[in-house]
Amino acid sequence: MSTRPMMRESRVSRTAVMALMLLLAVYFLLPVYFLIVAATKPQGDLASTNGLAFSHFNLFENLRILFTRSDGIFGRWALNTILYAVLGAAVGTLISALCGYALAKFPFRGREFLFSVILGGVLVPTTALALPLFLLFSATGLVNTYLAVFLPSIVSPFGVYLARVFTNAAVPQELIESARLDGAGEFRTFFSVALKLMTPALVTVFLFQFVAIWNNFFLPMVMLQKESLFPLTLGLYQWNGQTARAPLLQQSVITGSLVSIVPVIIVFVLLQRFWRSGLAAGSLK
Repeated sequence: MSTRPMMRESRVSRTAVMALMLLLAVYFLLPVYFLIVAATKPQGDLASTNGLAFSHFNLFENLRILFTRSDGIFGRWALNTILYAVLGAAVGTLISALCGYALAKFPFRGREFLFSVILGGVLVPTTALALPLFLLFSATGLVNTYLAVFLPSIVSPFGVYLARVFTNAAVPQELIESARLDGAGEFRTFFSVALKLMTPALVTVFLFQFVAIWNNFFLPMVMLQKESLFPLTLGLYQWNGQTARAPLLQQSVITGSLVSIVPVIIVFVLLQRFWRSGLAAGSLK
């Protein structure tokens, strides 16, 4: 049998796949490109010029207006978002690591049932939990505080699931037994031995948590009324709702949207070698 038809078919398939990937890349990157272009324009050029073509470069002036508008409230929203996302993701990752490690390495009655309940929590939409959380936090007096957004953000059933999978893949039981024979306690074994082996995988958990909290909108909208507590998503949404009576806010909304995605891109670029290896470990398991 000739190999030429097979080689031709393989080349056609590869070309089709590459064309599809290129089309998808354009589809996903086009909104980002539009955002970059729009953020460089003066307010008057937004409607009078082609949306995908650059005009007068006004980015630095737009940034100055953005960070000085309303007594610099955008900077406060940015700091709030960093606090919610970085601290929430860090604490949430540690909790997920502890829970996943316990579920993977400690045999106890009801372990599989508990893990099934956690998996069930992955299927529950976060929007469905907003009202119960609001009623709970209202009863405890935590509504309209930082804790109203921070505390729900540190709980991640999906993070616990990933941590258990990664623990089974990366932490040999023999190594844990050796640490115990050397006299190490359970917490010391976890922090000195297991956590180091789980680090690349936990970066993946951290990134999932970080992005989810950074993009969180519905929970802050339900929990917060003070403008000084808003994250970027809720603050920009509020500004966007005011553009009908204050058209000059439109440029600040666009520029603020561009600024809000820059930290996420930076975090992904800096941590890419860790989360890629973490995803590989999870897929192998």
